[in-house]
Parts: sequence; structure tokens; C-alpha cells
Amino acid sequence: MKILVIEDEVKVGAFIKRGLEEHHHQVFVYNTAIAGQQAALENDHDLIILDIMMAGINGITLCRNLRALDVSTPILMLTALNTTQDVVDGLNAGADDYLGKPFHFSELVARVKALSRRQAPYFKEEPVLSLADLQLNTQTKLATREGKEIVLTAKEYSLLELFLKNTGKVLSRALIAESVWGLEFDTGTNTIDVYVNYLRNKIEKGFSGDKLIHTVVGMGYVMKEKK
Repeated sequence: MKILVIEDEVKVGAFIKRGLEEHHHQVFVYNTAIAGQQAALENDHDLIILDIMMAGINGITLCRNLRALDVSTPILMLTALNTTQDVVDGLNAGADDYLGKPFHFSELVARVKALSRRQAPYFKEEPVLSLADLQLNTQTKLATREGKEIVLTAKEYSLLELFLKNTGKVLSRALIAESVWGLEFDTGTNTIDVYVNYLRNKIEKGFSGDKLIHTVVGMGYVMKEKK
């Protein structure tokens, strides 16, 4: 998702940005209501995370302003004001959900996912992911390179899909483990490296094109074209 965060506490905004980017979202943080409102009006976002207690225009007023200006993007209020009346005021101002501070990040992620499901009918993901001459059809589950079919196991498919959805981004082993194997994965094993090598052999060996999966020492892996 493309997420706009309007939060006047710089450290909190940076924390939210870092955490949501680990879950593959694009995150844009603004530390004033004026800058955040301008960003919401000038660019399309899938979700707005909005703090209430800000200097100048508070979050309640900003939420009302955005709705009055026909911004229909879902809004998640994130604030230390969490009495029943505060929640009612936020929802009446046009917010779609409300999460009080302090919060567990896992709950924030769950609420973001819930709001994304509500929006799902309005967004259609392109069925074919590609990089150079490598293509992956997410509907037929068919991978090809140079027009030749590549047979993948279920885990190899999930790994390739993750890489293709995040081309140019360095993916840590922990993020790969969580995305492909789930939270119960034993990070003490070398399974990630083994499967990356399996995938490399299938999408690179025997083809004339460049290597696409690159190791970033001490950080993880990145899929990109060689420049």
C-alpha cells in the first residue's frame, strides 16, 4: 500500500515508516498538518495514518478538512487521546479506524491490513510481474524467461513473487523468512540461502541474460538488472 503518515513527533513517524516498509508498504511521512494536507490533496494514497495532537491544526480538524475536500482515502487515527468520547469525535470527523498510543506494532499492522481489505475491490493488481526478460503470471502461476517456462516449487514461487514485487529493494533474511515461511520460521538455519540458490539456478542458469538476484553482504538479497 501507499501510506501517508501525518505525525508531528519525528521519532514516532520514523518508527512507523521503518516498520511498515518492512511489511512492503510505501510510506511518506510529514511532520506538520499543513504539509500532510497538501500531500493528501496532491497525491493518491491507499491509507492515511493521522495523529490528533499536533501543533496548529489538530488531527480532528485536518480529518474534517480532508473529507470536506473530497479526500476519500481511509484514515486511521493514531493518538494518545483514547477515551470513548475521543474515539467518537475521531470517527465522526470521518476517520475509518482508531488506535490509541502506546500501541503494539503488530496491532497497527493488523489494522492496516484490515483497511486494505476494505479497499480491495477498488484496486486491481497487475497479474504479470516482470524484470528484464523474466515474467511471472500471478494468476496462472507460470514463470518464464526468454519465453521458456520455468517450473517452480510452491516456496520458490513465493520467493520469486516477493522479489519481483520488491525489485531494487534489499530484502533481509528475516523479512524473507516472515513473508515466505511465516513467523514460526527458525532463522538459525541456512534455508533462506539454500532456496535463493535454488531459485537462482532456475531463473539464471542456461539463460543468456544477466544475473537478477544479487547478494548484499551482511544485509540480504536484492533483485535488479545489472547496470
